[in-house]
Amino acid sequence: MRKTSIRFFEDIPVRAVWEDESSKWWFCAVDIAEALTKSSNPRVYWNALKRRKNELSTICRQLKLKAKDGKFYRTDVVDERGVTLITALIPAKNKENFSKWLKGIGSTVDEKSKQKAYELFESGLIDEIEVGTTKGLQQIHAYIFGGLYDFAGQIRGCNIAKGGFAFAPSMYLKENLVLIDKMPENTLENIVKKYVEMNIAHPFMEGNGRSTRIWLDLILKKNLRQCVDWSKIDKRAYLSAMQKSPVDSTEILSLIRGAVTNKIDDRELFMKGIDYSYYYETED
Repeated sequence: MRKTSIRFFEDIPVRAVWEDESSKWWFCAVDIAEALTKSSNPRVYWNALKRRKNELSTICRQLKLKAKDGKFYRTDVVDERGVTLITALIPAKNKENFSKWLKGIGSTVDEKSKQKAYELFESGLIDEIEVGTTKGLQQIHAYIFGGLYDFAGQIRGCNIAKGGFAFAPSMYLKENLVLIDKMPENTLENIVKKYVEMNIAHPFMEGNGRSTRIWLDLILKKNLRQCVDWSKIDKRAYLSAMQKSPVDSTEILSLIRGAVTNKIDDRELFMKGIDYSYYYETED
C-alpha cells in the first residue's frame, strides 16, 4: 500500500506517491509542469514537452494517482532526479524557487511531523488516543512533534498570540482545559464549539492547529461516526472562519457541516486530510 501526498507550491497541488519498492517519492509530472508554467492545460503542455525531449520518456514511470474526479489513473511520475531535469527544460521564472521548495521536502519540521502524522494512522496507535480530552490532544501532539520540539505534548507556560489575537492566558490555561474537557460532544454543534474553545486555549507553543484537527476528527468519529473531509474546505475560508470563531462560530460550523463524511476508516481520506491540514498552516 503506497503513501500519497499533496505538496503545495504557490497554491498549486503537486501530487506525490511513496513507493516502498524503490524507497522514494515519485512526483506527478503534469503537476510539476502546471506549477512551473501556470498552464491552463498542463497535460497538453507536458505531453508536448515529452514528445520534443525524448530523454523525458526514459525517466518517467507510470503509477496510479487520484484525479479530481476521484478516480485513479496511471500517470507519468518522476523521482527527484527527474524533477530536476524537467525543471531545467521548462523556461520558467519561478524554477529557482521551485527547486528550493523541492530540496526542502523531507527536511523541515513540518514535513517530518507530517510523516509522523501519517504513521500515527498507519501504526494503529491513533486508536489508542484518549478521545475528547486534553490528555488525548497531548498524546497526538507528543507523537507527531516528538523529537522535533522539546515541548512536544507539554502544556505551555507562557502567553502566546497570533495576528493580534491573544490566546488563553497561561495563568488560567489549565483551568480552562478542565472546563473544555467537560464540554458535551453529543451533536455536531457542540463538538464544533468544543473544537473552537480548544483553539482559543491553544495549549501548545506550536503545532496546535495540526494536532487539534486530528483531535476533532477523533471526537466526530467516536460520537457521530463521522469525520471531516478537509479537502472540501478552502484554506482562506477556513482561516477566516477560525479567526471569527471566538465571537461567532456559525461560519466554521457551516464549513465543517458541509465537509463531514461517514468514511471514518478511509486511509486515503485521512492522509489527504493531513496534507490539507498542513497546507492551512503554510504562509501565502
